[in-house]
Amino acid sequence: MSELTIIVRGVQRSFGSGDTLVNVLRGVDLTVEAGQMVALYGPSGSGKTTLLNLIGALDRPNAGQISVCGQDIVRMSDGARARLRRTSIGFIFQTDVLIPTYSAAENIDLALRLPRLGLFERRKRIKAALEAVGLSAWANHAPDELSGGQRQRVAIARALALRPALVLADEPTSNQDTRVAQRILKLFHGIAQAQGTTFIIVSHDPLIAEHVDVAYDLQDGQLVPHVVETLAPEGEPAR
Repeated sequence: MSELTIIVRGVQRSFGSGDTLVNVLRGVDLTVEAGQMVALYGPSGSGKTTLLNLIGALDRPNAGQISVCGQDIVRMSDGARARLRRTSIGFIFQTDVLIPTYSAAENIDLALRLPRLGLFERRKRIKAALEAVGLSAWANHAPDELSGGQRQRVAIARALALRPALVLADEPTSNQDTRVAQRILKLFHGIAQAQGTTFIIVSHDPLIAEHVDVAYDLQDGQLVPHVVETLAPEGEPAR
């Protein structure tokens, strides 16, 4: 069995207090092995992004344990959590979060400067990442010269160029047509297989479930196995 990359046990997260208290996560358990691809489904507000932020050391739970890459990130200091994010976790947010005055290549380069990679290595990774998402010709274009889908692909390239142990992706295919979405998911799968990278993908896109190892729904603050609905023949109930 592969070394476990992520272990989540009894994680709770609430926001507010008193009459405004909202319990978003109510004792979530999750185990993900190195190289696995996992999808998280659920309606807006169900806690998918909250769970992603907790695993990515961007937030802390009210209760429970989270281990990432063999490290207890709940007990970890803020500085250690920041170093873990810079070196081992790639983030793909719902919004691209690109610096508007930087080109696509420069936006990726900035992320690679944080772990202090050398110039030659950064250039090699930038070229490979942009080629992988089909944006080699747009390397020197600023974000406002790109479409929404292209900007999102730059953000994906930025996360992958880090070559992290874990990629956390929030709606990575939301602005893409089916052909491009398929390409991105096949790219994720190839990286997972070749490098042992773990992917946790939050999505509403039913296509994702076809490309991952396991999928869950967040319901009432807990994870349950995702059920793929299929179209039934006319006159029969859907399953």
